[in-house]
Amino acid sequence: MKRMTVCMAVAFALGAGGAVNVRDFGAKGDGVTDDTAAFQAAIDAVAAQGAGKIVVPYSPKGYRIAGPGREFVEGKPCRGQLVIPPVPGLNIAFEGEMPCKLLYSYQVRPPESVKSNFRPTRFGEMRMPNTCLFSDWTPPEEHAPTARPWTILSTVQGNSCKGKFSIAQVSIANLEFRAHLDKETMYPKGGCVNLQNSSRAIVRDSQFCLDDNVGDTILKKSLQPNPCHTVGLMMSGDQNDNQVLSNVAVQGFRYGLVLGEHVVADYLYVHNCEEGIVFHDATHLSVINHVVAQHNRVILSTTTTNLFGHARAPCNVIVGSVNFESGRGLLPKVSELVTGVQDPENRLRGSLVWHQPWGDGQFPVVGAKNFTITRFPKMPKQQ
Repeated sequence: MKRMTVCMAVAFALGAGGAVNVRDFGAKGDGVTDDTAAFQAAIDAVAAQGAGKIVVPYSPKGYRIAGPGREFVEGKPCRGQLVIPPVPGLNIAFEGEMPCKLLYSYQVRPPESVKSNFRPTRFGEMRMPNTCLFSDWTPPEEHAPTARPWTILSTVQGNSCKGKFSIAQVSIANLEFRAHLDKETMYPKGGCVNLQNSSRAIVRDSQFCLDDNVGDTILKKSLQPNPCHTVGLMMSGDQNDNQVLSNVAVQGFRYGLVLGEHVVADYLYVHNCEEGIVFHDATHLSVINHVVAQHNRVILSTTTTNLFGHARAPCNVIVGSVNFESGRGLLPKVSELVTGVQDPENRLRGSLVWHQPWGDGQFPVVGAKNFTITRFPKMPKQQ
């Protein structure tokens, strides 16, 4: 009966080119209704035909995803509120109405801890300028670094290759995902998107952040160190085929972007993360053109455990340029820069060029003995 219901939904809702609209499955996008079931029905409809696009119209209030995460799907690990079913060969796309306006900064700058050249900053409600899915479900705490993370959207562990792939390809465009910030602990217990079990992943014009300000000058609270191993966006695991990121932003997680081999990235924006960009394996060369890193404890790192089940291996990485602000002296304190590159096992091979437009000119490095790190030429002083 369930299979017949899905097939009927496919026949009713599929448009040209195999596209479905989440509104046709009952999504309201009013910021109040729980749209979890509607989104899952749209995903299942595309999965039933083996390929297709899920269209998400813009909504001024956003789409509320309140359903609990599913620990297992068909006996395989998942931990996603929304699940991409393990259908071999599945090619699925998620697309919002327009490219995201990237991070509208909301770090804390209370009067007592800023220098004279910064004005005190207060923030009201989070704005909704993008096509957004937001979660207000609080996952259970998970402190084991090798355990699978809780996320809003997740693939399911499969059996193909070392990455344990279950599907062929996921594409995400023009969407913002917001994970829930627990205002009591002041850290999120879940992340946004886990694509580790898709052999190919393409993400563009999208961002992955929190559903509230990382700090508040009125509440006098700010983001705290996170004992949970949360991730903004995790791309495919080892032995993947094709990883492309273009105009992608992350903010507020223990790990912003978790990456492996075959990555080609155009523009990455990482903000308020304990580790901004994390590589576990890049036996095949990965290249990042430009990174804007603001207020991260570590900008670029390599794993020191089998994080989320990824094995550790050499990381061949070229980073064309990193433009960063250290956040030193500003809240959240957890976001003050400690290390520019953190590679204690010396697995990184390649190069990076960094630029700091103002500040103390420090870019501390841990390990990275096989990685060439240079500073972008400083502007000569005017006579």
